[in-house]
Parts: sequence; structure tokens; C-alpha cells
Amino acid sequence: MLFLKYLLMWGGIGMISAAAGILAYDLYLEMKYRQALATAGAGPLPAAPHIRWRGALGLAMLAWGPILLALGIVVVPSGMAGVRISQTSGTLAGTLYPGAHFVTPLAETVALFDTRDQLFTTGEQEENARTPSSRGVKSEPLKVQAKEGLTVGLAITVRYRLDPKRLDYIQSNLPQPVEKEIVPPVVASVWRELVPNYTVRDVFAARREEIRKRAAVAITQKLAADGIVVKEVMLRDIQLPPEYAKGLESLLLKEQENDQMGVQTEIQQKQVRLSELEAEATKAQQVKQAEGQAQVRVLQAKGEADAMQYTLPLKEKQIQQSKLEAEARKEATVKNAEALAEAKVIDSKAEMERRKLLAAAEADRIRVTAAADAERMQSEGAMLKQNPLLINKIVAERLSDKLQIMMVPADGKFFFANDVLRSMNVSNHANQAEESEAPVQK
Repeated sequence: MLFLKYLLMWGGIGMISAAAGILAYDLYLEMKYRQALATAGAGPLPAAPHIRWRGALGLAMLAWGPILLALGIVVVPSGMAGVRISQTSGTLAGTLYPGAHFVTPLAETVALFDTRDQLFTTGEQEENARTPSSRGVKSEPLKVQAKEGLTVGLAITVRYRLDPKRLDYIQSNLPQPVEKEIVPPVVASVWRELVPNYTVRDVFAARREEIRKRAAVAITQKLAADGIVVKEVMLRDIQLPPEYAKGLESLLLKEQENDQMGVQTEIQQKQVRLSELEAEATKAQQVKQAEGQAQVRVLQAKGEADAMQYTLPLKEKQIQQSKLEAEARKEATVKNAEALAEAKVIDSKAEMERRKLLAAAEADRIRVTAAADAERMQSEGAMLKQNPLLINKIVAERLSDKLQIMMVPADGKFFFANDVLRSMNVSNHANQAEESEAPVQK
């Protein structure tokens, strides 16, 4: 919207500038024509220029259209609000909030008001609270009279803001600016009506907060009727008259001394009361301890008597239990002896059975071995009957393990093998003869 306003404004200005340029150019041509006419004499003259009055005037009149539209666009900044003021009807109802708004050009204007929090301050401000514009400006405190007729200076700060919904009423009925024409007189009048009902001491210390609250309520009510919202009323400082300040200081010192003496007296009384309470507590504690010790002794005696009543039956039960345990041990010993005897009998029987089984097994082994030897000897006798030369082979094998025995047929066949065997037998006999002689020589 703001861009459109500036666009229309510059468009109208451009059209007016174009109209002025057209007229200036035509007048320039007219001036050139007149100069040529004065210097030409009897020669041919150029055509007379035509000044475009209607075109320039129409363009200028047309330029006022976008300009009027731009003037009808009003922008309300942030933190502000406005009301429309008609040239014919006066202030119009309704509030224009921050943003762009359209009003009737030339017939309506917009009055802007600051809707942010504002401060009305009397007296010097604190250094940290001063604004850059207020530094160096000394504000006088508000002078009011107390009940005694003494003048008191009040440093007051009122934080307020304008009600945006009632800006049309403020514009129509209140003098402007409101922060200078309405707020200061109302605040001063409230304090000057209220403080004379109190003494200086009440204002300074005793009822200071009460006075501030009553003033805040009265200021809020009065300014609310005019569309001003009061948020806080602060009483920052009070300036007393010099003579009263000195007297009040001495009075406060005496009161302070009196209060101090009263505090000391009260402390001493509390110390005496504390000593009495400690003595009573010690006495009560000793009595309680004596009563407790007596009760403990009685309980101990009762406990011993009760214990004796339960001790005798317990000892009798212990003796019976010891007898039963001895009989149980005796019976267990007999049972163990019998069990050992039975175990030994069972072991001897088992040993006899084992020996019988071993003897029977040995007898069976001997019988089986004898039968096997007899069968083997029968088979060997049958084989020797069939092959008598096996005796020589067996004897030769028993004589030495170095001999190699070969079985050949004895029917004269294979004579070459017989010769070889004979020669081997001869050599073997010779070697055996040498071996038999060698030990003798040694």
C-alpha cells in the first residue's frame, strides 16, 4: 500500500513535469520563430509553431488524479493510532490502527496519537531512568501542603497510556497535547486534595503507602473518564522542610533510642523467662528420670520373677532332653554295632563266595587247558606220523633262530635242490661246530 502511494505520487508529479516540459518546448519554438521572423526580411518564412495549451493543460489536470489518490492513502506507524477529521463533519468515529488506510483526499485529515506507555514525572529522576532527552533538564517536585501547613515536595511518576478506542473523544473534547494539558493538572490536583488530610510524618513514613494507593485510585478514576488508562502511580521521594527535617531527625533518634531500650528490656525479660523455663525443664527432667528409673527397676524385678517361673520348667525340659539324647546315642551305638557285625558276616560270606567262584573258574580253566593240550598233542602226533621230518624242523628251530628251514619232498625229484640243500646243511654243520668249539677254547 505504501509503495502504491509513492507510485501514484511520483506518477502525478511526472505528468505535471511532462506538461510543463511540453509548454516550455513550444514556447521555445515560438521564440525561435519570432527571431527568425525579425531577421528574415523579404525571404520565405518558416511555418508558425503551434503551442499545445490544451494538451499540456489536460495532462496537468489528469496528473491531479493519482496525486489525490496518493494523498488519500495514510500510513499509521507502529505504536501510534489515528482518528479521521473531516473538514465538514469534524472528528469521525472509529480508530485507525497501525497500517495503511484510505481517507477522502482534501476533505479528511488524520490526527496521530502515541498509544505507547508514557511517563509524567515530577522531581529529579534517577540517573538510570533518565531518557537522553530529559538529561540536563531539572524537574521541580510537586509542592503540596500537609495538615500542619508545612510544604512538602513530592517526586511522583505516573505511567499511563491513551485508550485507542477513545481517541475520537480525546480529539473532540480534550485540549491538545493531552500529556501537557490534562495529565499534569489532574495529578497535581489529586495530590493537593489528598495530602492536607495527613500530617507530614504520616506522609513521610507512617501512612505513605496508604496515601499513594488512595492517590493512585483517584488519579485512575479521573483520567479514565477522559480516555487515559493509568497503569501505575509511584511516590519516589519526599522532600521535607529543612526545619522539620532536623526536628524529625532528632525525634527519630530519640524514638530509636527508646525502641532500642525497649528491645533491650524485652530481651532481658525474655532471658529471665528463659532461665525460669530452663530450671523448670531441668526439674521436670530429673523427676521424669527418677520415675523412669523406678519403673525400670520394677520392670526388672518383674522380669526376673517371670524369668524364674519359666526357667525351672525349661531346665527340667533340658534334663529330659539330655536323657533322651543319651538313650538315643546308646541305641544308635547298639544299632551301629549290630550293623557292623552284619556287615562283617555279609563281607565274609561274600569273600567265601568269591573264592569259590575263583576256584571253580580256575578248575574250569585247567580242564579246558588240559583238554586243549591233549587235543593239540593228538593233532601233533598225527602230523608227526604223517611227516616224520617235522621233528627235525622243530629241533632245528629250537636250536637257533638263525636257521632257515625249507621243506622239500624226499622222493629224489628235484635233485638240484637236494644238492643245494645238502651243501647248505654241510656249511651249517660246520658253522655250528665252530661255534661249539669257540666257547671251549675261551
